[in-house]
Amino acid sequence: MRNRQIYYASQQTASSQLSGTLSKELRKKYGKRSIRILEGDTVKVIRGEFSGVDGKVTKISISDNGVNIEGVKKDKIKGDKFDVFIHTTNIVITGINSDDKWRMNKLEGKKPRTARDEQPKSDSTKEPKQSDDITIKEEESKKMNTDKIKKSKIKKEEK
Repeated sequence: MRNRQIYYASQQTASSQLSGTLSKELRKKYGKRSIRILEGDTVKVIRGEFSGVDGKVTKISISDNGVNIEGVKKDKIKGDKFDVFIHTTNIVITGINSDDKWRMNKLEGKKPRTARDEQPKSDSTKEPKQSDDITIKEEESKKMNTDKIKKSKIKKEEK
């Protein structure tokens, strides 16, 4: 029964099963035990034929239920090499790909949709930027729109 549930699992459910454990340093830093593995993460294989191999994740396959790592290949009889997919339970994440801002916010315990502060905040004594001018113009246009709506309501009541 359980095998059938796994075999017929939806894409979202199968995708969530591809999470890996974090190394001890990352556990202390983020306060999480495991995260979803993405391409570009640095991992170390801890079990199996390729144990001890470090590398970046190059490919994730939900159908093969594993990840492909740089340098992990097997030889065919004819001399060709092919990718080997390693299950995520045999992997420890040692480095995180920080390109995904949503993921990093989620890891750090912030709201995922908020903007990340990459640069230190600047002094507020500087000249107003164009974005400040735009917000002032937007506020003025909102005031004008509310005034128009009020006037139209008053005209309707008079009729």
